[in-house]
Amino acid sequence: MAEIKTKPNNADVNEFIRTFADTEQKKEDSFALLELMQEVTGHEPKMWGSSIIGFGQYHYKSERSKQEGDWLLVGFSPRKAAISLYVYTGCKEHEHLVNDLGKFKMGKACIYVKRLSDINQEALKKLIKETIDFLQSKYEKH
Repeated sequence: MAEIKTKPNNADVNEFIRTFADTEQKKEDSFALLELMQEVTGHEPKMWGSSIIGFGQYHYKSERSKQEGDWLLVGFSPRKAAISLYVYTGCKEHEHLVNDLGKFKMGKACIYVKRLSDINQEALKKLIKETIDFLQSKYEKH
């Protein structure tokens, strides 16, 4: 079985944002997200792999395969096309949580935003809290 390559490391989060975010807007939004996510989660930001900033972690075991590992509770990455927000479970019972979020595109369990001002930050905070509660109740607390 393949080992997960995206793991927490000690790379400098602020330096990553300064060098990876390709516009001033993305840098500003990334530093604002750092503050928001740290406030909501109570966790320090940590680099996961080479391009994801994560907050907290949990240990999961897949219900469909034998895969298990550690993963970030919530996080984001200031990618070229959009900021990727890893704040959503993708579960049908949580779909209502994105109703008030604002302007975004959705992947399976990832939300893409062009800029932080496009979304309702109070709705984002609620989404983060609900996602963490769900993950911590489903998987053992890490």
